[in-house]
Amino acid sequence: MLKNDVDSLAPGRDFNRRDFVRTAVGSGFAAAVLPVTAQTIKTDAQGLELGEVVIPVGDFKLPAYRAQPAGARNPPVVLVISEIFGVHEHIADVARRFAKQGYLAIAPELFVRQGDAGSYGEIAKLQAEVIMKVPDEQVMRDLDACVAWAGTQGGDVARLGVTGFCWGGRITWLYAAHSPAVKAGVAWYGRLVGNSTALQPRHPLEVADQLQAPVLGLYGGQDQGIPLDTVDKMKAALAQGSAAARRSGFHIYPEAPHAFHADYRPSYRKEAAEDGWKRCLAWFKAQGVA
Repeated sequence: MLKNDVDSLAPGRDFNRRDFVRTAVGSGFAAAVLPVTAQTIKTDAQGLELGEVVIPVGDFKLPAYRAQPAGARNPPVVLVISEIFGVHEHIADVARRFAKQGYLAIAPELFVRQGDAGSYGEIAKLQAEVIMKVPDEQVMRDLDACVAWAGTQGGDVARLGVTGFCWGGRITWLYAAHSPAVKAGVAWYGRLVGNSTALQPRHPLEVADQLQAPVLGLYGGQDQGIPLDTVDKMKAALAQGSAAARRSGFHIYPEAPHAFHADYRPSYRKEAAEDGWKRCLAWFKAQGVA
């Protein structure tokens, strides 16, 4: 479980309330992560088309943040799945980073039916009132709709990748087992095991043998919420699974904690984050996404 970072100001932190007001998808930061750190990365928008879009899911209008190279023709598509805080500025920045690499990146607001994840100041309350009420089946359907939408916008959905962080890391594993359209996934410190509920009936360990695309797991050796023995169990399950499962793998950063890629949080570890990003891009290229 993530620790609550809503605390008093500390040296090295940059606190400007204007930066954190979420007026649109991909803007500002979630209340539960304030104050953000001074090291927060901001990727410029030069050469990109970006902003909030609305994706139809049946009769529902799903908000999402989209970034892609300006004038791109048939770019590969990557779904960027957020942590529990929704699509705030960091997730939008990751989408822009992918766009700079030539991708059509889509980061959907997957909690919006259940509530505004960005407005919660307490992580435990956010988990109980919003996150735990989001059905996995709903998420899979929403992601399918994002892929369909990308196809209508000129994206090459035959080259589809999915990546996610924390909550989104778990979803990355699940979506790679759900969708035959996915060519590769990269899961950043996503939970691998858990209690089965009506809304979250299965976890990555239970679908490891059903992967339809290979997944690279990037995990921290000091992650207090994801014991390494669960990674070992996942490795064993992958070895006995589908062809895609057997092509999957992990890279562990021994000294890294949970959320080591989150440059807006004290958990950020620059060396591990930068290496993970390189591995993510290389994985997508090797699996035919890029």
